[in-house]
Amino acid sequence: MSTSFPLDTMRVRFAGATDIGRKRDHNEDSIAIPEVERLAIVADGMGGHASGEVASRLAVELINDHFTETAKQQTLTWPYKVDRDLRTHTNRMITGIMLANLEIWERSQREARFKGMGTTCVGMYCLDDAIIIGHVGDSRCYRSRGAEITQLTEDHSLINDYIRMKRVTPEEAENWPHKNVIVRALGMKESVQVDIISEKPHMGDVYLLCSDGLTGMVKDDQIQHIIASERDLDRMIERLITAANEEGGVDNISAVVARIEPS
Repeated sequence: MSTSFPLDTMRVRFAGATDIGRKRDHNEDSIAIPEVERLAIVADGMGGHASGEVASRLAVELINDHFTETAKQQTLTWPYKVDRDLRTHTNRMITGIMLANLEIWERSQREARFKGMGTTCVGMYCLDDAIIIGHVGDSRCYRSRGAEITQLTEDHSLINDYIRMKRVTPEEAENWPHKNVIVRALGMKESVQVDIISEKPHMGDVYLLCSDGLTGMVKDDQIQHIIASERDLDRMIERLITAANEEGGVDNISAVVARIEPS
């Protein structure tokens, strides 16, 4: 079921779902669709047994909790030093993700059953005049605008590092044996660097947050075709997940979409 919130002279409508896929025996992805705060999150957990599921769920819960708590404060107090040159809501995103990282890392150090657990994270917070995206790992944020789809985030993966260093071409990367190796994620270290992107939304824009269970199966142009050809957001999510499953569904599949609409 979709939800919508006012954005000055526009509205933003959200929908999302997560699916186990066709090869896994449990789902290590977690998502959040806005209820009070205009915040959406996709997290893709990793680790043995159920620990990936624990890590992704912690990320979603702790980031949500941080946004809820800081929304109540007249004067914000931060557990980390903040960049005063950034707007408050950008610092909220960075700090929320950093707090989630610390809790996941500390729990993995305390409890042997959670050793090595971690999760990717991509979050989006909608203001009246901006979209703020916070990102760690290889879960992605795309923007569909008109006939074009643009990947806004950059994967924190070994294969992407090799592509940037021109040691592997994008075409060679398709069949590269270690392309799922993540070089930055929540829980890997005591602290984490959070990438931030700020966007000015345009009427009709559709933002997609997703795990690599979608992008590993479905090409960007097919994703764009589904987004552009489907007005109903719940149906859009269903079609994206179905497309990934039809291509093999080798991983859990999660997607959240946000569309900028007339008020």
